[in-house]
Amino acid sequence: MAAVAGPLCTWLVAACLSAACDAEESKQKHCCPAGSGVGGGVMLGQRRRLGARRRGLARSGMAMAVALQAERSVVEKKKPDIKQRRVVVTGMGVVTPLGHDPDVFYNNLLDGVSGISEIERFDCSNFPTRIAGEIKSFSTDGWVAPKLAKRMDKFMLYLITAGKKALENGGLTEELRNELDKTRCGVLIGSAMGGMKVFNDAIEALRVSYKKMNPFCVPFATTNMGSAILAMDLGWMGPNYSISTACATSNFCILNAANHIRRGEADIMLCGGSDAPLIPIGLGGFVACRALSQRNSDPTKASRPWDMGRDGFVMGEGAGVLVLEELEHAKERGATIYAEFLGGSFTCDAYHMTEPHPEGRGITLCIEKALADAGVAREEINYVNAHATSTQAGDLKEYEAIVRCFRQNPQLRVNSTKSMTGHLIGAAGGIEAVASVQAIRTGWVHPNLNLENPEDTVDVGVLVGSQKERCEVKVALSNSFGFGGHNSSILFAPFK
Repeated sequence: MAAVAGPLCTWLVAACLSAACDAEESKQKHCCPAGSGVGGGVMLGQRRRLGARRRGLARSGMAMAVALQAERSVVEKKKPDIKQRRVVVTGMGVVTPLGHDPDVFYNNLLDGVSGISEIERFDCSNFPTRIAGEIKSFSTDGWVAPKLAKRMDKFMLYLITAGKKALENGGLTEELRNELDKTRCGVLIGSAMGGMKVFNDAIEALRVSYKKMNPFCVPFATTNMGSAILAMDLGWMGPNYSISTACATSNFCILNAANHIRRGEADIMLCGGSDAPLIPIGLGGFVACRALSQRNSDPTKASRPWDMGRDGFVMGEGAGVLVLEELEHAKERGATIYAEFLGGSFTCDAYHMTEPHPEGRGITLCIEKALADAGVAREEINYVNAHATSTQAGDLKEYEAIVRCFRQNPQLRVNSTKSMTGHLIGAAGGIEAVASVQAIRTGWVHPNLNLENPEDTVDVGVLVGSQKERCEVKVALSNSFGFGGHNSSILFAPFK
């Protein structure tokens, strides 16, 4: 193809230049037609000059084409082999209904503690669902400037706090951060819902007058602004944006962040997701979708993935953030390496806005592509942190896809973090990535809460029971799927 491209490019350049010269010659003829007072010698001289110009430009075109071809070859040679740069996890930060420290969070998961309770933030007595994974106690002291903390939406407060906690957890002190090349440090933390409260308040203010609106209501409502503000605070000038793919948001952000490191565009990336949808319009919207559990009388029993008594998911809120780092960069600064990020994949069901594909094609394809990207054999996967939200169709379609991909692997253990935290929407994959890394670190996988009457088609031998279990994780797979048919799978393994 390259051999054809050079002559073809030359021909196109020469043809374009020739056309330009023809147009100019026509113009000259029009200005000095035959029979006019202008002598034939003048016309001949003009034609000779045009011919010389055409030949000269054609030669220039050939030189330009050769130069472009050479430049393209140089660019192609400079492309790094993404497999040569390994990516490791060196920090974790969480804000969840089960705690705001990665160890506290995971110990509560191992102990089977539920973070689901009655909603206290607003009066929801008229709603059919009155329970959620609500964060009862949260402070931004020491993490967010007081002036900003008063104005920002909670999704941004959760995001910034979890991001800075991840840096602290990774040993990236302010002194050490000042020594980093900040052009190679980035932030990619997404949100599914964005600043719902800020935007809702603006609508209410507008009912009185636009003059009553928060002047920051638009920027503080957009999903990208959390990553932007955090980058401004840190002075990090590398890749910075957000991705919003509903409940698959965090995994999309984590894989894209890892790819920036793999491609040599960054050395450190803060990545994950954050959401704060627990306001009346958020709860009401999901109620209208008929997606939520109505087990109000027993909140801790409401989220029950794969159980026959499940009646919908339970909303949650919070943030989960990882510090991903290029291996040699992490070694050079003496970082503690918690796990290695191996790879992942995205696919789309292209089927329905909220329902999974009846044959689970998109999920199966996503898992298989993730294995291929990571260079991992299916037999190596022995732990899956499932998306499993406690919905009728979703739980079973994911389970079937897992069994289809990994067949009868007696070592495979599968659990759902959402049985205890509820569904944190865009932040779900972030905290579940932390749970997967913690499983690798501790050698324990957390239980599946409320799995009292499993579906007949589910093999309980694959699912973790009601108590934590020992598991020396070889490779962990974490799934996240979202409205719109967005599928994402990412893989972690012990660092060796």
